[in-house]
Amino acid sequence: MEPAQIGTVKASFELVKPIAEEAAGLFYGRLFEIAPEVKPLFRGDMTEQGRKLMATLAVVVNGLDNLETILPAAGALAKRHVAYGVKPGDYAAVGEALLWTLERGLGTDWTPQTAQAWAAAYGLLADFMIGEAYGDGAPAAA
Repeated sequence: MEPAQIGTVKASFELVKPIAEEAAGLFYGRLFEIAPEVKPLFRGDMTEQGRKLMATLAVVVNGLDNLETILPAAGALAKRHVAYGVKPGDYAAVGEALLWTLERGLGTDWTPQTAQAWAAAYGLLADFMIGEAYGDGAPAAA
């Protein structure tokens, strides 16, 4: 990722933090709408799941300029997701739901540059996680 993209992701995430609970609700609502087959993978308290999502996003966003600090945890998370039943193709739906959520949450602060930066960040992380969990031959996230 370009340094400017990392800066854009970090700055826009700061704007999401005050609406983190709402953003998490939007995310899961959208995810289950576009990929209803993943809903059974979520068995716990969705409010708590939303908190975990936002905390994980914060760690990732804060580590984008020093990827080696976050990639080991991302790889471990990806491997745990396999045990939960996540498939490589599920990453595309998650990415779509994330970008959709950010667009709604950021409103007029969601610019083409912001969209490109977040797509690059998600693509980088999703491709890494898919490779860690399923091997490099697995289909990449869209």
